[in-house]
Amino acid sequence: MERKPRVGCAGIIVEDTFCGPLADLPHEGALVSVDALPTHSGGCAANVAIDLVRQGVSVEIAGCVGDDAAAKGLEKCFEENGIGHGQLVVSQMLPTSRTVVLLINGQDRRYIHLFGANAVFSASDLDHAWVASLDVLYIGGLFALPAMKCDELAEVFAYCRAENVKTVLDVVIPHNTRISSLKEYESLLAVTDYFLPNEDEACALTNCRRPEDQLEALLALGAGTVVITQGEKGAVAARGRDCWKCGSYSMDCVDPSGAGDAFTSGVISGVLRERDMPSLLRYASAVGASATRRVGTTGGIFSAEEADRFVQAHPLHVEHSTL
Repeated sequence: MERKPRVGCAGIIVEDTFCGPLADLPHEGALVSVDALPTHSGGCAANVAIDLVRQGVSVEIAGCVGDDAAAKGLEKCFEENGIGHGQLVVSQMLPTSRTVVLLINGQDRRYIHLFGANAVFSASDLDHAWVASLDVLYIGGLFALPAMKCDELAEVFAYCRAENVKTVLDVVIPHNTRISSLKEYESLLAVTDYFLPNEDEACALTNCRRPEDQLEALLALGAGTVVITQGEKGAVAARGRDCWKCGSYSMDCVDPSGAGDAFTSGVISGVLRERDMPSLLRYASAVGASATRRVGTTGGIFSAEEADRFVQAHPLHVEHSTL
């Protein structure tokens, strides 16, 4: 008998092709050989879904793909990982989203991206009966999903609250995207249980540079819990007037792709297991760091048991204060 999914992961779905790591970018007209050009599923929704399965959580994915070979490859990947994909929408007009990720030693990643079918995925594609069957609904990639309107998503989240389904919201703010007044997102944040931007996204949304000010601005609009990731600096979180801050775990980094999504999966897993905030932050930080151990977004992810053992062996201080 198929397990009912505990988590629905909806949002950006991409076929990722990884090139490298390379010592340098090739010069004009030059040829650089690589041992492999691996292709994996990617995008917030796919990454978080696979990461959760690695942690023993049953998952179903929702998003939009094209009617093409890339979509069939993604569906095969989801099947191999035990992820339900009955909520995928197929566009006959747009191809599946694809990205080429260039990995250069000592440099940040470079991306060549085909936007594709992600452009038409909207809140209306989220089946209410399916949503009501979940324990957690995760939306990954707000602001990089043009058809996902905040007022429509707010209605879905309000329905989740009525059905006792926890909501987790992550954002992706493309370069040069202009964010209008944060007040416009109040209706959505007011029904969001967990909001997880990174520090650059939180700054773009709030126009505040201090993480404490970012937390206060987002909480003031009604978000239940806000967790802001800060890369190597760690993470900060707040609920009510309580604030927590932790550092990060250091691992031998091969590819930082997917670390943020892995951290998010750790938060969701922690919510399902009813961890307190210090325990949740340590666990999510360990899962996030584990993503950097392999090329690709999901190959190095800890299982729940591995993450718990790592946290126990590597104490991470979590500082508590009040806003």
